[in-house]
Amino acid sequence: MTKLTLAEAAKRALLTEDATEKADVTAEMAAMWRNGEISEVGSTDLPDRPGRPPKPELLPPNKMPKRKKGSVQGRIGLLHALAHIELNAIDLAWDLCVRFPEADMPRDFHDAWVQVADDEARHFKMINKRLGELGAAYGDLPAHDGLWQTSMDTAYDILPRLAVVPMVFEARGLDATPPTIERLLAHGDTESARILKIIAHDEIAHVAAGRKYYEYVCDQRGLPYYTTWHDMLRKHFRGPLKPPFNDEARYEAGMPPDYYQDYVLELPDIDGDSA
Repeated sequence: MTKLTLAEAAKRALLTEDATEKADVTAEMAAMWRNGEISEVGSTDLPDRPGRPPKPELLPPNKMPKRKKGSVQGRIGLLHALAHIELNAIDLAWDLCVRFPEADMPRDFHDAWVQVADDEARHFKMINKRLGELGAAYGDLPAHDGLWQTSMDTAYDILPRLAVVPMVFEARGLDATPPTIERLLAHGDTESARILKIIAHDEIAHVAAGRKYYEYVCDQRGLPYYTTWHDMLRKHFRGPLKPPFNDEARYEAGMPPDYYQDYVLELPDIDGDSA
């Protein structure tokens, strides 16, 4: 019997449509990689779109309904949006792990992104369980498809993928999660806040992994870190990086302000003048 490769395992998770089953398949495949049941990375053709359940309805980001902050329904809306982000993050981690065999990344690269996929699966299940405690479930509300669409703009090369997905998308989570936790605590939702604290802690390691292997590829290609990252963002990231930044968490992840401060300063302000 031919052993499953990591690429085939990733494809299996990517093509799984049911959200909870995708999280369960991810945990199973990650455990098989760690214990050596899956040992070869391999390669395979990957889907341009991952499997998705019939619900939620996917809308353009600008068509998403506004959330009522503070109410139970507002917190359900927040957690539903976070569950959708985590579901996308499972697929993004698997895709990054095996999409670029030509990059010939070291073994620990694959270890890192299997771990990220496993973390994101655990996050999704925690948030969906909390939604259930609030009388809701993933799929009850519409969601947007921007994360996957933006990521696929970088499917041609591992360097921009690393620059955008972990070092922008995940890093934004470092900035946004602490104030969200404070709002949840202010409304007495200690359980949702507890879950987000776990996610915030894990995200530091995810950003650190992205930064580490982004710099690894830059070193291989003889490219400077900061200006190359700025070039990647101009090409592939829609919109500016928005302060305030969680400088402490970003620094812990190996992304000092040298990465992002100059990029923010060079952008035009809202009146179209230089900042």
